[in-house]
Amino acid sequence: MDQFQKEVATFRAALAAVVVSNETQVEEAFVPAISPSNVASWETNQYYKTEEEFLFAIAEAMREEYKAIVDAGFLLQIDDPALATYYILHPEASVEDCRKWASRSVDALNHALRGIPEEKIRYHTCYSINFGPRVHDMELRHFLDIILRVRAGAYSFEAANPRHEHEWQLWKTVKLPEGKSILPGVITQSTVLVEHPELVAQRIMRFAEAVGRENVTASADCGFASFATSFEIHPSIVWAKLRSLVEGAQLATKQLRGGASSAA
Repeated sequence: MDQFQKEVATFRAALAAVVVSNETQVEEAFVPAISPSNVASWETNQYYKTEEEFLFAIAEAMREEYKAIVDAGFLLQIDDPALATYYILHPEASVEDCRKWASRSVDALNHALRGIPEEKIRYHTCYSINFGPRVHDMELRHFLDIILRVRAGAYSFEAANPRHEHEWQLWKTVKLPEGKSILPGVITQSTVLVEHPELVAQRIMRFAEAVGRENVTASADCGFASFATSFEIHPSIVWAKLRSLVEGAQLATKQLRGGASSAA
Protein backbone atom coordinates (compact mmCIF):
# COMPACT_ATOMS: atom_id res chain seq x y z
CA MET A 1 0.00 0.00 0.00
CA ASP A 2 2.98 2.34 0.39
CA GLN A 3 3.44 2.36 -3.38
CA PHE A 4 -0.27 3.00 -3.83
CA GLN A 5 -0.12 6.03 -1.52
CA LYS A 6 2.81 7.40 -3.54
CA GLU A 7 0.82 7.02 -6.74
CA VAL A 8 -2.21 8.71 -5.17
CA ALA A 9 -0.04 11.65 -4.02
CA THR A 10 1.41 12.00 -7.53
CA PHE A 11 -2.05 11.94 -9.07
CA ARG A 12 -3.39 14.55 -6.65
CA ALA A 13 -0.42 16.81 -7.41
CA ALA A 14 -1.06 16.46 -11.15
CA LEU A 15 -4.73 17.35 -10.71
CA ALA A 16 -3.80 20.39 -8.62
CA ALA A 17 -1.37 21.52 -11.32
CA VAL A 18 -4.13 21.31 -13.94
CA VAL A 19 -6.38 23.47 -11.79
CA VAL A 20 -3.68 26.09 -11.36
CA SER A 21 -2.47 26.15 -14.98
CA ASN A 22 -5.91 26.07 -16.62
CA GLU A 23 -7.83 27.96 -13.94
CA THR A 24 -10.47 25.25 -14.03
CA GLN A 25 -12.10 22.94 -11.52
CA VAL A 26 -11.62 19.18 -11.52
CA GLU A 27 -15.01 17.83 -10.49
CA GLU A 28 -14.02 14.19 -10.28
CA ALA A 29 -11.23 11.85 -11.31
CA PHE A 30 -11.02 8.10 -11.74
CA VAL A 31 -8.27 5.58 -11.14
CA PRO A 32 -8.26 2.40 -13.25
CA ALA A 33 -7.70 -1.08 -11.84
CA ILE A 34 -7.67 -4.36 -13.72
CA SER A 35 -10.43 -6.93 -13.30
CA PRO A 36 -9.81 -10.28 -11.56
CA SER A 37 -10.28 -12.28 -14.78
CA ASN A 38 -7.61 -10.23 -16.54
CA VAL A 39 -5.18 -10.90 -13.70
CA ALA A 40 -5.99 -14.62 -13.92
CA SER A 41 -5.23 -14.64 -17.64
CA TRP A 42 -1.66 -13.43 -16.93
CA GLU A 43 -0.95 -15.78 -14.04
CA THR A 44 -0.66 -19.54 -13.53
CA ASN A 45 -2.64 -21.40 -10.92
CA GLN A 46 -0.14 -23.38 -8.90
CA TYR A 47 -2.09 -23.76 -5.67
CA TYR A 48 -5.88 -23.79 -5.94
CA LYS A 49 -7.84 -26.95 -6.77
CA THR A 50 -9.95 -25.30 -9.46
CA GLU A 51 -9.67 -22.33 -11.77
CA GLU A 52 -12.80 -20.89 -10.16
CA GLU A 53 -11.18 -20.96 -6.71
CA PHE A 54 -8.15 -19.29 -8.25
CA LEU A 55 -10.27 -16.57 -9.84
CA PHE A 56 -12.21 -15.80 -6.66
CA ALA A 57 -8.99 -15.67 -4.63
CA ILE A 58 -7.68 -13.06 -7.06
CA ALA A 59 -10.97 -11.18 -6.71
CA GLU A 60 -10.59 -11.13 -2.94
CA ALA A 61 -7.05 -9.78 -3.26
CA MET A 62 -8.03 -7.12 -5.83
CA ARG A 63 -10.82 -5.98 -3.53
CA GLU A 64 -8.19 -4.32 -1.33
CA GLU A 65 -7.01 -2.19 -4.24
CA TYR A 66 -10.55 -1.35 -5.31
CA LYS A 67 -11.47 -0.21 -1.79
CA ALA A 68 -8.25 1.81 -1.45
CA ILE A 69 -9.02 3.77 -4.63
CA VAL A 70 -12.53 4.68 -3.47
CA ASP A 71 -11.36 5.42 0.08
CA ALA A 72 -8.80 7.82 -1.40
CA GLY A 73 -11.67 9.87 -2.86
CA PHE A 74 -11.49 8.76 -6.49
CA LEU A 75 -13.87 6.95 -8.77
CA LEU A 76 -12.84 3.36 -9.45
CA GLN A 77 -12.70 2.26 -13.09
CA ILE A 78 -12.57 -1.50 -13.60
CA ASP A 79 -10.66 -2.20 -16.81
CA ASP A 80 -11.81 -5.51 -18.27
CA PRO A 81 -10.75 -5.93 -21.91
CA ALA A 82 -10.80 -9.72 -21.54
CA LEU A 83 -14.59 -9.75 -21.42
CA ALA A 84 -14.75 -8.56 -25.03
CA THR A 85 -11.53 -10.14 -26.33
CA TYR A 86 -11.84 -13.67 -24.88
CA TYR A 87 -13.68 -14.74 -28.04
CA ILE A 88 -10.86 -13.51 -30.27
CA LEU A 89 -8.17 -15.17 -28.17
CA HIS A 90 -10.02 -18.50 -28.02
CA PRO A 91 -11.14 -19.37 -31.57
CA GLU A 92 -12.02 -22.87 -30.39
CA ALA A 93 -14.73 -21.45 -28.10
CA SER A 94 -18.31 -20.87 -29.20
CA VAL A 95 -20.25 -17.73 -28.37
CA GLU A 96 -22.06 -19.66 -25.65
CA ASP A 97 -18.74 -20.86 -24.22
CA CYS A 98 -17.58 -17.25 -24.06
CA ARG A 99 -20.80 -16.14 -22.41
CA LYS A 100 -20.37 -18.76 -19.69
CA TRP A 101 -16.78 -17.63 -19.12
CA ALA A 102 -17.81 -13.96 -19.05
CA SER A 103 -20.65 -14.65 -16.63
CA ARG A 104 -18.30 -16.38 -14.20
CA SER A 105 -15.84 -13.50 -14.56
CA VAL A 106 -18.55 -10.99 -13.66
CA ASP A 107 -19.56 -13.11 -10.66
CA ALA A 108 -15.97 -12.88 -9.39
CA LEU A 109 -15.79 -9.16 -10.09
CA ASN A 110 -19.05 -8.50 -8.25
CA HIS A 111 -17.68 -10.50 -5.33
CA ALA A 112 -14.68 -8.15 -5.26
CA LEU A 113 -16.90 -5.05 -5.51
CA ARG A 114 -19.35 -6.00 -2.77
CA GLY A 115 -20.08 -3.19 -0.35
CA ILE A 116 -18.44 -0.51 -2.52
CA PRO A 117 -21.04 2.10 -3.56
CA GLU A 118 -22.01 1.51 -7.19
CA GLU A 119 -21.98 5.23 -7.95
CA LYS A 120 -18.24 5.18 -7.20
CA ILE A 121 -17.59 2.48 -9.81
CA ARG A 122 -17.36 2.62 -13.59
CA TYR A 123 -16.80 -0.48 -15.71
CA HIS A 124 -14.85 -0.56 -18.97
CA THR A 125 -14.44 -3.26 -21.59
CA CYS A 126 -12.95 -2.99 -25.08
CA TYR A 127 -11.07 -4.81 -27.82
CA SER A 128 -7.73 -3.20 -26.90
CA ILE A 129 -5.53 -1.35 -29.40
CA ASN A 130 -6.20 -3.16 -32.66
CA PHE A 131 -5.50 -1.75 -36.11
CA GLY A 132 -6.48 -5.00 -37.83
CA PRO A 133 -9.59 -5.78 -39.86
CA ARG A 134 -11.50 -6.68 -36.66
CA VAL A 135 -13.73 -9.19 -38.49
CA HIS A 136 -13.63 -11.66 -35.59
CA ASP A 137 -14.63 -9.31 -32.77
CA MET A 138 -17.39 -10.65 -30.56
CA GLU A 139 -20.49 -8.55 -31.13
CA LEU A 140 -21.90 -6.45 -28.32
CA ARG A 141 -25.28 -8.15 -28.68
CA HIS A 142 -23.72 -11.35 -27.36
CA PHE A 143 -22.56 -9.91 -24.04
CA LEU A 144 -24.36 -6.63 -23.35
CA ASP A 145 -26.67 -8.31 -20.84
CA ILE A 146 -23.63 -9.66 -18.99
CA ILE A 147 -22.05 -6.21 -18.85
CA LEU A 148 -25.20 -4.83 -17.25
CA ARG A 149 -24.85 -7.38 -14.43
CA VAL A 150 -21.66 -5.67 -13.20
CA ARG A 151 -22.12 -3.76 -9.93
CA ALA A 152 -21.19 -0.39 -11.39
CA GLY A 153 -22.84 2.96 -11.81
CA ALA A 154 -21.60 3.50 -15.37
CA TYR A 155 -20.53 1.33 -18.30
CA SER A 156 -17.80 2.24 -20.81
CA PHE A 157 -17.49 0.45 -24.18
CA GLU A 158 -16.30 0.83 -27.76
CA ALA A 159 -18.75 2.60 -30.07
CA ALA A 160 -16.70 4.83 -32.36
CA ASN A 161 -14.77 2.46 -34.60
CA PRO A 162 -16.40 1.33 -37.86
CA ARG A 163 -16.68 -2.28 -36.72
CA HIS A 164 -18.91 -1.41 -33.78
CA GLU A 165 -20.45 2.01 -34.42
CA HIS A 166 -23.74 0.49 -35.57
CA GLU A 167 -24.20 -1.18 -32.18
CA TRP A 168 -25.53 2.02 -30.60
CA GLN A 169 -28.96 0.81 -31.72
CA LEU A 170 -28.80 -2.05 -29.18
CA TRP A 171 -29.28 0.51 -26.43
CA LYS A 172 -32.74 1.22 -27.82
CA THR A 173 -33.71 -2.39 -27.15
CA VAL A 174 -32.41 -2.88 -23.58
CA LYS A 175 -33.55 -1.38 -20.31
CA LEU A 176 -30.76 0.61 -18.69
CA PRO A 177 -31.03 -0.14 -14.95
CA GLU A 178 -32.33 2.69 -12.78
CA GLY A 179 -29.59 5.04 -11.64
CA LYS A 180 -27.05 3.72 -14.17
CA SER A 181 -25.39 5.59 -17.03
CA ILE A 182 -23.23 4.82 -20.05
CA LEU A 183 -19.89 6.18 -21.27
CA PRO A 184 -19.89 5.31 -24.98
CA GLY A 185 -16.72 5.77 -26.99
CA VAL A 186 -17.20 8.66 -29.42
CA ILE A 187 -13.53 8.81 -30.44
CA THR A 188 -11.49 5.70 -31.14
CA GLN A 189 -7.99 4.40 -30.57
CA SER A 190 -8.28 2.01 -33.53
CA THR A 191 -7.40 4.62 -36.17
CA VAL A 192 -5.18 7.72 -36.33
CA LEU A 193 -7.90 9.64 -38.16
CA VAL A 194 -9.09 12.54 -36.00
CA GLU A 195 -12.88 12.56 -35.70
CA HIS A 196 -14.69 15.75 -36.69
CA PRO A 197 -16.46 17.44 -33.75
CA GLU A 198 -19.79 17.31 -35.60
CA LEU A 199 -19.47 13.54 -35.98
CA VAL A 200 -18.66 13.28 -32.28
CA ALA A 201 -21.79 15.31 -31.51
CA GLN A 202 -23.91 13.03 -33.71
CA ARG A 203 -22.63 9.97 -31.88
CA ILE A 204 -23.44 11.50 -28.50
CA MET A 205 -26.93 12.43 -29.62
CA ARG A 206 -27.66 8.88 -30.81
CA PHE A 207 -27.00 7.52 -27.36
CA ALA A 208 -28.92 10.37 -25.75
CA GLU A 209 -31.88 9.40 -27.90
CA ALA A 210 -31.52 5.74 -26.89
CA VAL A 211 -31.13 6.00 -23.11
CA GLY A 212 -31.82 9.62 -22.19
CA ARG A 213 -29.43 12.54 -22.31
CA GLU A 214 -28.94 12.58 -18.54
CA ASN A 215 -27.55 9.03 -18.74
CA VAL A 216 -24.77 9.65 -21.28
CA THR A 217 -21.19 10.84 -20.76
CA ALA A 218 -18.98 11.14 -23.84
CA SER A 219 -15.85 9.02 -23.64
CA ALA A 220 -13.15 7.33 -25.70
CA ASP A 221 -13.33 3.77 -26.99
CA CYS A 222 -10.24 2.80 -25.03
CA GLY A 223 -6.88 4.12 -23.90
CA PHE A 224 -4.35 5.13 -26.52
CA ALA A 225 -1.55 2.83 -25.37
CA SER A 226 -1.47 -0.79 -24.26
CA PHE A 227 0.85 -0.04 -21.36
CA ALA A 228 2.22 3.05 -19.61
CA THR A 229 5.51 2.62 -21.48
CA SER A 230 4.11 1.98 -24.98
CA PHE A 231 3.34 4.56 -27.67
CA GLU A 232 1.07 3.09 -30.33
CA ILE A 233 -0.43 6.49 -31.20
CA HIS A 234 1.56 9.74 -31.21
CA PRO A 235 0.55 12.12 -28.39
CA SER A 236 -0.19 14.94 -30.86
CA ILE A 237 -2.89 12.77 -32.46
CA VAL A 238 -4.28 11.79 -29.07
CA TRP A 239 -4.61 15.43 -28.00
CA ALA A 240 -6.26 16.32 -31.32
CA LYS A 241 -8.79 13.54 -30.80
CA LEU A 242 -9.48 14.69 -27.25
CA ARG A 243 -10.03 18.26 -28.50
CA SER A 244 -12.59 16.91 -30.95
CA LEU A 245 -14.22 15.03 -28.09
CA VAL A 246 -14.59 18.23 -26.06
CA GLU A 247 -15.79 20.30 -29.02
CA GLY A 248 -18.23 17.59 -30.07
CA ALA A 249 -19.62 17.36 -26.54
CA GLN A 250 -20.12 21.10 -26.50
CA LEU A 251 -22.02 20.93 -29.80
CA ALA A 252 -24.21 18.09 -28.51
CA THR A 253 -24.83 19.96 -25.27
CA LYS A 254 -25.99 23.01 -27.16
CA GLN A 255 -28.50 20.93 -29.09
CA LEU A 256 -29.62 18.70 -26.21
CA ARG A 257 -29.61 21.12 -23.30
CA GLY A 258 -29.88 24.51 -24.83
CA GLY A 259 -26.36 25.62 -23.91
CA ALA A 260 -26.04 24.09 -20.44
CA SER A 261 -22.77 22.65 -19.13
CA SER A 262 -20.82 20.29 -21.39
CA ALA A 263 -21.74 16.64 -21.84
CA ALA A 264 -18.08 15.64 -21.83
